[in-house]
Amino acid sequence: MTDDPLDQMAILAGALPFLKRYDDQIVVVKYGGHAMGEEETALRFGRDIALLEQVGVNPVVVHGGGPQINAMLKRLNVQSTFVQGLRVTDEAMLDVVEMVLAGPVNKQVASAITRAGALAVGISGKDGGLVRARKLSRTYRDPGSNIEKVLDLGFVGEPESVDARVLRLLIGADIVPVVAPVGVDAHGQTYNINADTVAGAIAGALDAERLLMLTDVRGVLGPDGNLIPEMTVAEVKAGIEAGWISGGMIPKVETCIYAVEQGVKGAVILDGRVPHAVLLELFTNKGAGTLIRA
Repeated sequence: MTDDPLDQMAILAGALPFLKRYDDQIVVVKYGGHAMGEEETALRFGRDIALLEQVGVNPVVVHGGGPQINAMLKRLNVQSTFVQGLRVTDEAMLDVVEMVLAGPVNKQVASAITRAGALAVGISGKDGGLVRARKLSRTYRDPGSNIEKVLDLGFVGEPESVDARVLRLLIGADIVPVVAPVGVDAHGQTYNINADTVAGAIAGALDAERLLMLTDVRGVLGPDGNLIPEMTVAEVKAGIEAGWISGGMIPKVETCIYAVEQGVKGAVILDGRVPHAVLLELFTNKGAGTLIRA
């Protein structure tokens, strides 16, 4: 940060049009990966979210916690089972997942935002019936028989619907909701849900202005390896079909596509390791990742 008053005034003046654009708008931020790793990074994220709230934006945070879950599984000596390379969430693991996500991780994120000057409250997708879940259904083709089979990942779910009333109550009271990605089905069964998917579903239910997906990569890279600043949904689908959008990027762009098709004005994949990535994306012309829009 510059100490020159003229430079500081120039920064504020440049941000003014963006402050007007996002005034009283909802921005859903998915927070996870290495962006959650170091304490200073977490505190900086808390300050950025608090700043959003203080300048009139309505942030909603959805967080992951994979590394923290792995560490707790190791401490408790809970063994992981994998099917087709995907980890199964059995009953013992589900208890650990909910304990970690809805417990220390959720409260640490909310605490970092509160310490920075905003009021944040941690909840899970089970609170107030926020995220109604259903069991995730996946299939795979057996290489020996070439028969399509159902892949059972245990208590891994996906959002079936979102009841955003509790979020709107918190937002209306100038409180930042911090959501842990677990949900419950109609029979009361808890499910572990991918945080990206929950963030997309919540953004759609809130008709958010932006969905920001903080990741460990710069954004969507083109065939030449360069960052693509902006894409339409049609262009993203063409990139998947052509094969240059592949691997772990596919579920991220699919979440963005889902959110945009549900009414979100734009979804952005950006590198959460970049200092103040959220502020750069919202309050500068350059942005900090790949914007996906209709």
